[in-house]
Amino acid sequence: MDYLKGKVRDMNDVRRKQDPNKPFLLWTGDEEDELAFRRGPQQLSAPKLPPPGHAESYIPPDEYLPTPQDLEEWKEIEDPKQRPHGLFIPKKHENLRSVGAYKHSVREAFERCLDLYLCPRSMKRRLNIDPESLVPQLPKAQDLRPFPTAKCIEYKTPHDAASGMPPPVIRCVSPSPDGQFMVSGASDGFVRLWEVQTGRLLQSWNVSEIANSMGGDDDYNTNASEEMKEGGEEESAARPKPIVCLEWNPNKSHHCLLAACGKCTVIIATGTGNADSSVLTEALLAAARDGGNVTNEKAKKSVEWKALVLDNTNTTPSLSSFSAAKAGPIAVLLMKKDVTSVRWHRKGDYFVTVTPKVGAPAVLIHQLSKGNSQQPFSKAKSGAGDAQLACFHPNKPFLFVASPQYVRIYHLVKQSMAKRLISGCRWIASLDVHPSGDHLIVGSLDRRVVWFDLDLASTPYKTLKYHQRAIRSIGYHSRYPLMASASDDGSVHVFHSMVYSDLMRNPLLVPVKILRGHQITNKFGVLTTKFHPTQPWLFTGGADGKIFLYQDI
Repeated sequence: MDYLKGKVRDMNDVRRKQDPNKPFLLWTGDEEDELAFRRGPQQLSAPKLPPPGHAESYIPPDEYLPTPQDLEEWKEIEDPKQRPHGLFIPKKHENLRSVGAYKHSVREAFERCLDLYLCPRSMKRRLNIDPESLVPQLPKAQDLRPFPTAKCIEYKTPHDAASGMPPPVIRCVSPSPDGQFMVSGASDGFVRLWEVQTGRLLQSWNVSEIANSMGGDDDYNTNASEEMKEGGEEESAARPKPIVCLEWNPNKSHHCLLAACGKCTVIIATGTGNADSSVLTEALLAAARDGGNVTNEKAKKSVEWKALVLDNTNTTPSLSSFSAAKAGPIAVLLMKKDVTSVRWHRKGDYFVTVTPKVGAPAVLIHQLSKGNSQQPFSKAKSGAGDAQLACFHPNKPFLFVASPQYVRIYHLVKQSMAKRLISGCRWIASLDVHPSGDHLIVGSLDRRVVWFDLDLASTPYKTLKYHQRAIRSIGYHSRYPLMASASDDGSVHVFHSMVYSDLMRNPLLVPVKILRGHQITNKFGVLTTKFHPTQPWLFTGGADGKIFLYQDI
């Protein structure tokens, strides 16, 4: 203490004066401080004994009193812990003064001491958390519009109802890139061209007839008119082959599509383009009209390009006045086995076909402008032997090949496998890549929807299981943050799937609508679903032979 300036130099110099009249706790000493600052494990109180029941009463009810037979059975039990009341035997007394000393009290107290000594105890912290606070707060569905909400247009497939036959099953649909037209493939082997806004049927092509005429025969005559005259009776009796897969060219300037039917992949010119696009389409299909030119020796053994020369009675005029050529099938790619999947590259020149059960040539990449094919895999064990689906990456030279349980990603330039995704599904039925290329979604026959983030691990980012039956089709919208899945339970689930450019934010997946309208036929429901390329609309096709367009109303 600096007495000259009145400042404190050291706090130890200051002695606080204690007021003798200040109240203090009489029974509080240093023992509480010792307990608070004692080192070692925390003191835990022993668990309390359960309170006595009706059997321990000095006047127990009659149903708790043992019979002589019960007493004999209890004596036969050697372990007292297995008896109903342990060592205690219920008895009835006249009054409380008649109750004597309990002869097993010392033994039970000793056993309890052993239990407390030998049984370790630990402190369990209980958190009082509201369960509703753990559920993430999802935005309202009305705030996430637009998305398809109501059934607006039905496309009626023509069939003979008087014969008693059910309508053909709609296996696949595909809209045009401009959204003006839509094609559908059915189990009767016909590819039908529809106008989206009006629901009018514009053209129909019998692709099954072409597939049956091919039949895998190498001596096929490309003149279809002569073959139909020679074997008309056999072809009429032949069973039609269904259209398994259908894909419209994603390039707006290329008006053509692919149809997979049996062992054939048929190239069809739609004839829906204007003057400029018709010229580009004819230039693209020129090599296919000439029969193709396969230069790869391995691919030449697995696929054969054949041009179709049809007479005027079997062709249909073009819908566009600018197109001089006839619309219809122009070429066929003949495989060794049945084709299950065809997918375009986003530029509209290359496409990939999947033909299971043929080993290494199961996955083939074709170039339409040159009429050429190549085989990316040389061995079946490299991943192509059990391939079921395949598609291109939208931005990078990657190829996704799906087996029943895995999805393999191959780098086409480096010719190596980049990653193998473990889906955890029993059988993958459909897959689609997000337009950004960073996410992949998979639908399986065991009702699972698996979302992969390709920038993260090879395991699923999110696994959903909300359908009651197998999932047949799944896909993203090309412009809007929407995702839809179709199942055999007759419903289509629409999700708001927002993918952010910020890598630190997780994708937002919110269910917004369940679309119903298809009937379950022969245990099959909705078999295909596709989004409109420019509008938040959804096309669906089912086993009941109906095609619906759901719009945002």
